[in-house]
Amino acid sequence: MKQGCEKYIPFKPIDIPDRQWPSKTITKPPVWCSVDLRDGNQALIDPMNLEEKLEFFKTLIDIGVKEIEVGFPSASETEYEILRTLIERNLIPDDVTIQVLVQSREHLIKKTFEAIDGAKNVIIHFYNSTSTLQRKVVFKKDMDGIIDIAVTGARLIKKLTDELKAQKDVNIRYEYSPESFSGTEMDNAVLICEKVMEELGVDENNKIILNLPSTVEGSTPNGYADQIEYFCRHLKNRENAVISLHPHNDRGTAVAAAELGLLAGADRIEGTLFGNGERTGNVDIVTLALNMYTQGIDPGLDFHDINKIKEMFERTTKMPVDPRKPYVGELVFTAFSGSHQDAINKGKAYMRESGTEYWEVPYLPIDPADVGREYEPIIRINSQSGKGGVAYIMQEFGFNMPKAMHPEFSKIVQKVCDEKGKELKKEEVFDLFIEEYRNVCGPYQLLNHKFSEEKEEHEELTKVHFSGTLKYNGNDPVQIEGTGSGPIDAFCQAMNTVGLKDYQFVDYNEHAISSGSDSKAVSYIHIKNPEGKDVFGIGISHNINYASLKGILCAINRCQKDCVRAEQPPIFAK
Repeated sequence: MKQGCEKYIPFKPIDIPDRQWPSKTITKPPVWCSVDLRDGNQALIDPMNLEEKLEFFKTLIDIGVKEIEVGFPSASETEYEILRTLIERNLIPDDVTIQVLVQSREHLIKKTFEAIDGAKNVIIHFYNSTSTLQRKVVFKKDMDGIIDIAVTGARLIKKLTDELKAQKDVNIRYEYSPESFSGTEMDNAVLICEKVMEELGVDENNKIILNLPSTVEGSTPNGYADQIEYFCRHLKNRENAVISLHPHNDRGTAVAAAELGLLAGADRIEGTLFGNGERTGNVDIVTLALNMYTQGIDPGLDFHDINKIKEMFERTTKMPVDPRKPYVGELVFTAFSGSHQDAINKGKAYMRESGTEYWEVPYLPIDPADVGREYEPIIRINSQSGKGGVAYIMQEFGFNMPKAMHPEFSKIVQKVCDEKGKELKKEEVFDLFIEEYRNVCGPYQLLNHKFSEEKEEHEELTKVHFSGTLKYNGNDPVQIEGTGSGPIDAFCQAMNTVGLKDYQFVDYNEHAISSGSDSKAVSYIHIKNPEGKDVFGIGISHNINYASLKGILCAINRCQKDCVRAEQPPIFAK
């Protein structure tokens, strides 16, 4: 007996030297068909009850899905119940077609036609397995026997359709699936579909849907695309068929397989919201549709409030959506990496400043607002975060720190993240900012101050004179005075008189942090300490001059923290 990987039979690729799909692009959306209520529901640990199914159906309608497979009505009473409820309560809009699944077996087909009584638009979706493996292991029939099953079913469906249409005004369309298509010899897949088309008498005005499932993914996506292109090339009367795809996700490539299948000639996609389904799931309609959206193609589906859809899905199916699920996962619009955060921040600034009509933000392929997501959680802070991310968080609280200040505060945040060993919430980052800059109230304190203007004799320029009272720790207050070209310069000159001349003023920035008549301003002060290290302080006040003075004192006091803890003597003592 073969052991390990040697026991598996590899996929045999189709030889198409002149394949066309690699050079094509997707330019329009497919016809969308949701199979959540059938394929998705049968894969749940606890299948949905009737009310949950109805809510799910309503959500699909709101999204804009026009073809919905609602069940397998001949399989069980619960499957029959949802269909009858939708019909009898008149819950199916006139522009929506319900789809019902049935095996190509006589008694099941007849039960299905009973179930659709009263519906206006119906797709009868019948199938039988055609793969080499199923023929050998399950049915023990040759291909002629498998074709006979499909044709016999098609004949009965055509007969019952004609009888029903003679009695009622109903629009019935046909769908046939050679189940396990991707495991079927392509010439056999083409042949059985052609026989079904002949039996149903389809034409260009009454097209059949030929659904080609990757029931179990058995190859890389390009292998599936080759199968679709081969099928489309060799099918007689291709114009009389809508080629539909039903990819599963056994290899984790269902989305890619569907996209390449569309390039290869498919017209329609059957899938589920967020990829729910048997084993590893079906193809994810949300991801497929929003992938198109990011390429400038309107998918025809509405996901503007994706969180609401996610909430409905998780509640009705009891299935969680992975945090990394494209477009909807909790973390997909979140950047922890410092370089990513910085690039996102710069991208947003570029869009504001340039007025570009396009979405041009690095690392974000879609504007989160387009799917109802908030910018708020895009950047989150942990030990891997950088200065751009920290600055972004502070913007949410109204503080636009100057770029030169970013590295200093970022190091403070990273240190705390390392100590805690976990992510910091944005409120914790803000609290750190306040503790580090706003709550600094010593050792220097400005008890009072006054500015006045002085015009020196023989000079046209007006000077600013500062006078005030400064206190250091428990020492007696001292009077300080200074004159300069402006309020900040005058205050710095006054501070120089008490031994603080070794601190070098570098720069300051300011902006309002509230609006209206009671608005406040924040001043960011950049100085160099006696060792030449960059240090920052902030000041907040209704008076911008006082905010600047508070910022200077904040920066100096932050320089003094280590000195005070070491109980070194003050710079000056009176």
